Amino acid sequence: MLGGLAAGACISLISAFVGMTLTLEGVLCLWIVTILLLLIRVRYFCLAYSVGLLGIVQFVLNLFPGYAGEGWIGTAIRVVRELNIPALLVLVGLLHLAEGLLVRSQAASFAGPLFFEGKRGKLVGGYQMQSLWPVPLLLLIPAQTSGGILPWTPLFGGEAWQGGFALIALPAIIGFSEVTTGLLPQQKARITSGRLLAYGTVVIAFALASHWWTPVLLVAALTAILLHEGLIVLSRFEEQQRSPLFVHPQGGLKVLAVLPGSPAAELGIAAGETVMRVNGVPVPTKEELHAALRMQPAFCKLEVRNLSGESKFLQRAIYAGDHHQLGVILAPDEQAPVAVKLQPLSLLQLLSPRRGAQGVRHGGATASAAAGSSPAEASDAAR
Repeated sequence: MLGGLAAGACISLISAFVGMTLTLEGVLCLWIVTILLLLIRVRYFCLAYSVGLLGIVQFVLNLFPGYAGEGWIGTAIRVVRELNIPALLVLVGLLHLAEGLLVRSQAASFAGPLFFEGKRGKLVGGYQMQSLWPVPLLLLIPAQTSGGILPWTPLFGGEAWQGGFALIALPAIIGFSEVTTGLLPQQKARITSGRLLAYGTVVIAFALASHWWTPVLLVAALTAILLHEGLIVLSRFEEQQRSPLFVHPQGGLKVLAVLPGSPAAELGIAAGETVMRVNGVPVPTKEELHAALRMQPAFCKLEVRNLSGESKFLQRAIYAGDHHQLGVILAPDEQAPVAVKLQPLSLLQLLSPRRGAQGVRHGGATASAAAGSSPAEASDAAR
């Protein structure tokens, strides 16, 4: 909540100098298009897609300046023509810049371990990182008022600012969802954050260019959509090419996650490390790990191989009530009871009783999971 509020305050402050010519009808138009896209895919619940689509529609309508339509169609055409697409694209870029910073600072803390179906049906460990940040925006717009005028002239709006100004509220949500099986959550967050910052910068650059030279408008709108899709395709491709990180190596047990406050956390065991020996006994399977821990019920010694391949030796007393695996969540093996399979969803599928997801059956149990977005099907931003 605090991250979203801080992002909203910063973007609102920047927008005071950038300016925005947006009416209540324009806000409703944005939300209607965004919700319609949400019905197609959850990850389309994003201003990058709705603003980009409206920019394309506006460009096409401007090719036929004499066409006005009738009834509600005429009203819709008028509202779309009046939208300041370059200003809205700048807002899209700012929201993505904010998302990039929030992902870098907070995304790894939202990571949750899961068992996934990997290549050729093999089970692998991984993480799903997802979060939502509410971003309340107060945008400065030109308006005919009896009050004073601004001591500066914002970029968008021109002479309209000479009549006064007002504030308009635009609620927004920054959403992030990412899946990783080949990298640690911190590494995945840094990569995604850098790409989101680059995306926001490129969109702002094209938006400003379209403000000064109208023919660039179509390119700017297409860039907002296609580059966003490109991030998704790139992340998905990279995940397919990487070797799974959370699989058991020969002679050891890979750590997928560590429960907070557990003995393993106190010992300094981290995700991605490998438990090689317990009480001097090799532990290539979970069963042998449990047997080795029971050899000395009041004390344990561990040999753990870190991410650099170096061994570290840890020891700790065992107390009544401690986790049976010291608080270590291990990567899945062939006996893992359940795994999840992700697939893109629409809002209609989410609202349906079956949730539109498919279960993966292992060991007689079935689990269902739904992934609405991520540059592995998401990196949904600036919604």
